[in-house]
Amino acid sequence: MSRYRRPFARASIPTATNESEGPSLNLDKDELLSLVSGPVEATAAELYEAHRDPFRGGYAAPDGPHIRVSDAKQDVCFPTQEDMPRISAFTQAVVEKLCISLRKRLRYRDLVPLERIYATYQELPEPRMLNLTAGWRKELLRVMGMPTKRDADSMLRYFSLVADVKNAGLTLNQRQWNYALAFAAKYAARVQTRQLESAMRLWSEMEREGNQPANEVTFNILFDAATKAGSFALADMLYKEMESRGIPFNHFHHVTLIYYFGLQRDSDGVRAAYKEMVEAGQLVDTIALNCVISGLLRSGEEGAADDTYRRMRAGGKVAPLQPEKNYMVSKAITKALMMLSRVAKEHPSLKTSFQRGVRISPDLRTFKLFVEHYAVRVGDLGKVVYFLDEMKTQGVVLHPTLFLGIFRGFFLHGGHPGSDWSEQRLDSVVNAFYQAQDEMGEQFRIDKWAVIWLLKAIKRCCSQQKLEKAFDEISLRWDVPMERRLEVLAICDKIVGRADDISTWRIFESTAKLRQMMGNRIIQ
Repeated sequence: MSRYRRPFARASIPTATNESEGPSLNLDKDELLSLVSGPVEATAAELYEAHRDPFRGGYAAPDGPHIRVSDAKQDVCFPTQEDMPRISAFTQAVVEKLCISLRKRLRYRDLVPLERIYATYQELPEPRMLNLTAGWRKELLRVMGMPTKRDADSMLRYFSLVADVKNAGLTLNQRQWNYALAFAAKYAARVQTRQLESAMRLWSEMEREGNQPANEVTFNILFDAATKAGSFALADMLYKEMESRGIPFNHFHHVTLIYYFGLQRDSDGVRAAYKEMVEAGQLVDTIALNCVISGLLRSGEEGAADDTYRRMRAGGKVAPLQPEKNYMVSKAITKALMMLSRVAKEHPSLKTSFQRGVRISPDLRTFKLFVEHYAVRVGDLGKVVYFLDEMKTQGVVLHPTLFLGIFRGFFLHGGHPGSDWSEQRLDSVVNAFYQAQDEMGEQFRIDKWAVIWLLKAIKRCCSQQKLEKAFDEISLRWDVPMERRLEVLAICDKIVGRADDISTWRIFESTAKLRQMMGNRIIQ
């Protein structure tokens, strides 16, 4: 518990009442609607129409395209075992090795890395895909399409497999196309125009060349990418296309629509979209309520966001030992939530009991939203301390990105006399930051952006001597990969002002002797 020490002694701290110990909400329809305060004066469709066509031009939606998909067995299941050509003993051994790796990966996710599976696949002779039956080809694309984290390397591996499928004259099904769309849109941390254009080209290729119509998953990927990229006109086009095709909204579409209105800073739209999600019989979880809080904070309604947080805290159950959040746990929770939502829509009498089992208590994302908002946008240090104390009460584990928002707050609001964001309080934050890493080890990794904003905050609030000392210390602690340290050092050099470090590193970076001498530290 020591890592939750208050780093700011003189900040005004609002009194927190332990409402989680009181009686829980019944979580029926009325109670779920009461989680978000404020009047709802219009429907989400009406408010969306205002963003879509503010001048009411009344343009008609395009008709088409009308796609007819072949579902013949010989097309879907080619090649079968009987269609396989006679292969050599070496190729057979490689195929067996690949199949064993795929089985292990599907059963024990962390046992076999994707790099090893792809390397085994590369050992097959050309055309590689024709050495696998349709069943094993689908398993290979399924495994490679679900990495623990989508990044550029995993995207290139998957697109290489897609190219092999096309070159072999084979086809992709809807799920495999959706994997490709997800890679194109989400391989980078921030969705930009380039990723969005790639995803749209893949969608066109999926329907025109692959003869696979988009389903609700496809539109959710595209709508989410368009919204996060700030392309609201494209998001509007996708919304209308879903309506014209008669594709119903699922849980993810409702959440994305709430997020869309939040980006538009339309609090009425956020409330209306949330109300329609509840009215549609969807189960409400912490993710949906976090989107509501994010939208209310963006709209400047801090009071309404705080009210939603208090109701989440009162209605949610705080588990003393929450399961560790990893890919498999998150995937299982998502699948269970989608399944229960479908059952609840068919059997409304079961919805209340299902909703009681869904977690709506605040999580790390909830606190990150509040800490970043009050630290970066508002500059209210007392509120930051309040939510840090609330994290301790709710049993939420600290994360480096939480400190990143606090460091940004010191950079933006500190450095002048009389500021609450003082040098002494920054020292307390940095000490708590290092203490959390010492106690949590590998679970608390200091990456590039935490290093950059820590140094920027110290430069703004402290002396040059303290800045250089802080750089020496953080260079012993950071978890930046070796191949990216030159990039990070170049940025830190501009902050700290050490002109000689970068040139020294350029000369010796490739030598094993320097790495052996310096270890995780770059250059003093």
